[in-house]
Amino acid sequence: MHWTDRRTRFRALLAGERCIHPGSVFDPISARIAEDLGFEIGMFAGSVASMTVLGAPDLIVLTLSEFAGQAYRINRAGGLPLMVDADHGYGNALNARRTVEELETAGVCGLSLEDTDLPTPYGTTAPRLISIDEGVAKMKAALGGRQDPALCIAGRTSAITITGLEDAIARGRAYQAAGVDALFFVGVRTRAELDAISEATTLPIILGGVSGDLTDLAYLGARRVRIALQGHQPFAAAVKAVYDTLKALRDGTQPSKLQGVASPELMKKVTRDADYARWTREFLG
Repeated sequence: MHWTDRRTRFRALLAGERCIHPGSVFDPISARIAEDLGFEIGMFAGSVASMTVLGAPDLIVLTLSEFAGQAYRINRAGGLPLMVDADHGYGNALNARRTVEELETAGVCGLSLEDTDLPTPYGTTAPRLISIDEGVAKMKAALGGRQDPALCIAGRTSAITITGLEDAIARGRAYQAAGVDALFFVGVRTRAELDAISEATTLPIILGGVSGDLTDLAYLGARRVRIALQGHQPFAAAVKAVYDTLKALRDGTQPSKLQGVASPELMKKVTRDADYARWTREFLG
């Protein structure tokens, strides 16, 4: 498949002047819904991937091949530009390079690599970071694994909640110097923190889990924030819908009496039924 158009659109958003919220997606159907509703990009998180593919919490037990496979299924289902959370690159710098190769092939438009020490080492009780030098090496290896220059690679750090604002800025500046396309900060909670980060760096900024004072898109856009995540409620809502529906059926509710079930018309739309009907007529007689 050809990924150029969607990567060009993704790059244009990073190069623009406004901030957007991505649609949190986890499978082909959710990505089509986000695209139909007008979301400019989709976001496929590592935590959601672990729950979707394995039914497991976000403990880095998902493998790269499982993650890339699900990303490809999402991408082939439509034209929504997809950003993914590639966690720590599934290992050291060489693994990070391989991660970029696989996710580029899977059609993603942007990916973030973080500097958290993952998987959680034996005997640790709190998140910790790799050194800045190792983080820079991973970013450079990731950039070296990129073949399509349109693919965006973001350096990600949660330093602000682990080692503080000064270290977060130092890491952002180091990853910027390494050549990444954007900086992804997790844990920013105040305008003062974001102002300091924005003043100390020059690349487009991505924020994870904005709330409170950081929900004004105009303000965020003026601070070079181009993507602001809102969380991953769609997957949680899907789990609740499945649970409630199965419980109702188990408790004796008749299928015709169920609440919150997608209409036949919506099911046809999200499965692209009209396309398949046309192909059936054209190719199967």
